[in-house]
Amino acid sequence: MNRDDKVAIISDLNNSFNRAKLAIVADYCGLKVSDFRKIRVELKKCDSEIRVAKNTLLKRAVTDTSNNALSSDFTGTTAVVMAYADPVAPAKVVTKFADENEKFKIRSAVLDGEKIGVDKLIALSKLPSKEVLLGQLLSTWKSVPTGLVQVLTGVPRTFVYALQAIKDQKEAAGN
Repeated sequence: MNRDDKVAIISDLNNSFNRAKLAIVADYCGLKVSDFRKIRVELKKCDSEIRVAKNTLLKRAVTDTSNNALSSDFTGTTAVVMAYADPVAPAKVVTKFADENEKFKIRSAVLDGEKIGVDKLIALSKLPSKEVLLGQLLSTWKSVPTGLVQVLTGVPRTFVYALQAIKDQKEAAGN
């Protein structure tokens, strides 16, 4: 690989690291190409990608980015997952893939510039998706006014029921 190719790769990786909201470093030693293709397809569905490059190129590309904390983890066979939109969906894909493939080991991750451990990444993967959270929020917002209307209409409704009962009682006593 000549110098111009290396500069182009570093520039491309640097651009990816700058855009990434979540970056995950993993070891893929011994993983089959077909398995690697599976995770690549799954990550593409959630606006993410997995990249493999030489560690020296990755270290140069990550400098001056918010993901600079990952540079110490670029050793051995390194794959980097970069999520550009919602960080929860790629975290779910990666942790599930790591559970199914013992040769794929997560080393560390950076979420919005802060380095997190594997345990926090697993906790992130257990969060509901963005759509589910928005649905829950909308449901909560809808239930507050509905409950208020039911409380406010409850008092007049019981008053009307009481008046109806008194009327029925007087009609029964008058007959």
